Amino acid sequence: MKKIWMFLVVIVCLLCVNCVFAQESGSEPTGRIGIISAMDTEIDLLLLNADIDHEDQVGGIVFHVGKLCGKDVVIVKAGIGKVLSAAGTAALFNRYDISSLIFTGVAGGVGAATKVLDMVIATDLVQHDFGRITDEGFVWSSPYDTASGYYACDETLVDLAYNAAVDTLGEDKVHKGTIATGDQFVASASYVKELQDKFDAIACEMEGASVASVCAIYNVPFVVLRAMSDKADGVAHETYEDFVDTAADHSCTIVMKMLEAMK
Repeated sequence: MKKIWMFLVVIVCLLCVNCVFAQESGSEPTGRIGIISAMDTEIDLLLLNADIDHEDQVGGIVFHVGKLCGKDVVIVKAGIGKVLSAAGTAALFNRYDISSLIFTGVAGGVGAATKVLDMVIATDLVQHDFGRITDEGFVWSSPYDTASGYYACDETLVDLAYNAAVDTLGEDKVHKGTIATGDQFVASASYVKELQDKFDAIACEMEGASVASVCAIYNVPFVVLRAMSDKADGVAHETYEDFVDTAADHSCTIVMKMLEAMK
């Protein structure tokens, strides 16, 4: 009898330790949808419409945990550029059980087809500034984690995003294709031409491919959708200031339509 009681006491102690560990490790309900952006303006409308249960802070990054359009979500602003966006995505995946990830925000249009306030749904992404500096100049090469240099978005999420964008803006203002990522705000017509010729890109920005790389490492399906705030040309800074808020709200609206359509 004494042995049985001792065994029961050990089991109870182990259960208590397990509960404490689960609480301290920040475990959350499974299968949340991660929604990430670079700037506050790119998620303001989402947070306005979300029912946020609580906020967690990890390494200075605030994770808004709750529901949006009836779905369990974690919404986070990771920061501008490849380093911050990759770090924020990794922190998101390490803390929460994320079933899929949506990156929302603004970008510069590349080429005649994409106009300001149009929407681009990425089919794949590429880091246009990854490579070698030689005596002859910069030579692009594929990052070490992908043979082709391109990160493919999840086809189901791409279709959801495209349909939601068409419902919101109309088919003539929605495009699917390659988005080029680099740690530069592009405001150069000649470099835009280079992005078209080298990578067949239709938009450029500063975070998408780095987020895609982390998603590939963690095996999380993802999609990147970008509203065009400028044309990445010589007057990109002026156009960006005029249209960034409207473009960001368009992107948020499309994310909410996506969530509504998800089963």
